[in-house]
Amino acid sequence: MPTRLRKLFFGIAVIGFFGVPASGPAAAEITEIVIGTGAPGGVFHRIGRAVCRLVNRKTEGLKCTARPAEAGDTSESMANLIHVENGAIEIGLVRSDWLYHAVNGSGPVAFLDANFDRLRTLFAVPGETFTIVARRDASIHRLDDLAGKRVNIGDAGSRQRALMDEVMTAQGWTRADFLLGEELPEAEQSLALCHDRVQAVVYAVAHPDRAIKRITRLCDATLVDVSGAAIDGLIADKPYYAPITVPAGTYAGTPNAVRGFGTSVVLVSSTDVDPTIVRAVVAAVFDDLDAFKRMNTTFATLEAKTMIRRAMTAPLHDGAAAYFRTDGLM
Repeated sequence: MPTRLRKLFFGIAVIGFFGVPASGPAAAEITEIVIGTGAPGGVFHRIGRAVCRLVNRKTEGLKCTARPAEAGDTSESMANLIHVENGAIEIGLVRSDWLYHAVNGSGPVAFLDANFDRLRTLFAVPGETFTIVARRDASIHRLDDLAGKRVNIGDAGSRQRALMDEVMTAQGWTRADFLLGEELPEAEQSLALCHDRVQAVVYAVAHPDRAIKRITRLCDATLVDVSGAAIDGLIADKPYYAPITVPAGTYAGTPNAVRGFGTSVVLVSSTDVDPTIVRAVVAAVFDDLDAFKRMNTTFATLEAKTMIRRAMTAPLHDGAAAYFRTDGLM
């Protein structure tokens, strides 16, 4: 079988997830699937574990395991894309920009000897958000207020810097537009903000984030609204970005919801994977979406319709589409 599905056999009669009861003493077949995730504790692994928990709890005949990607020198997203494509895993978690580039043969995959034509999507959840945290006494309430301020734009090569560079380009800014454009790594910027060396810092994180909880509490800082025509244009030009709202009260000093943007985490599979299996995975999550949302605070604001439209730059898997049509979401 192309997807290399692993099977276990039990010597008792149970009803499989395909809805066909085993007869007499014959063994029932259990199909094992693997969801490729990321480093333990990271957002990829939290999502994968939550999905598998629901699949294992609600779907007879299907056993799901969340397994950190064996990425080596490449990114977790790239590793999962390759493992899905070659059938080593059934489902992988991929950042939406990597999915876009894989489908279009652009960016970091432009020169790879790989073909991702068989990639299909299941659903997506918010991933990392470009986030600005500013000292309350700096009078920085929205993105435009950064001009003329002391800002840590992040160290070269970091994810936060890559996103900040895109924001600066969209805004028509250079470092000369700031009173100071510092390039501190993320590990050093909290102290710089607390000591008033800089007035604002940038992050690329999944919310809620421990570092931001600490900095807002200890440094009398608040989140800054990242929105406006320039950001709308950035999202329109790059479909792997999507608007993201940080709920009110997520952090100390931020009583109102804060707008931002960022990438999504997309569950991807292959056309080689049986649509019945994919449908069962999707049903386990969407039949009890409230339970999924309770599994981690990162999922608290999820909405079903957004999850099947956000940053989906590859086609839906037939199994996912069948579920969403039956459930009235398409």
